Amino acid sequence: MNDDLAMLFDKAKESLDASRLLHEQNFFSFSASRSYYAMFYAAEAMLAGIGLSYSSHGGVIGGFGREFAKTGKIDPKYHRWLIDAQDIRNIGDYGVGRQVTAAQSEEMLTKAGEFIDKAFEIMAQTF
Repeated sequence: MNDDLAMLFDKAKESLDASRLLHEQNFFSFSASRSYYAMFYAAEAMLAGIGLSYSSHGGVIGGFGREFAKTGKIDPKYHRWLIDAQDIRNIGDYGVGRQVTAAQSEEMLTKAGEFIDKAFEIMAQTF
C-alpha cells in the first residue's frame, strides 16, 4: 500500500477514534459526522487504490458503489451504509431542530468500524 493510501486509512482510523470519544461525551451529532468521514476516507482510499479520484462526496459515494458494490468486490451493504451515513451526517451538521440520537450515533460508530476493517482487508488483498 502506498503512502497516500496509508494516509487516507490513517485519517479514517483517526476519524473513528474521534467519533468514539465524541459519542462517549454525548456529542452524538458530531460523533455521527466523524463516523461518516471515517467511512468516506476508507472509500476514498479504495478508489485511489484503483486509480480513481473524485472531487465531491457524491462522486466518491457513487464511484464506490459502481466500482466495488455493483461489481461484487464488496457486499453492497457497505455502499448502503455509506449513503445512510451521509444522510445522518447531514442531519447532524445542517439539520435545524433535528438531532442525531444516541442510538443512531452508536449504530454509525459500529458500522464505521466494520466498514474500515473490510476496506482495509480488501486493500491488503489487492495491493
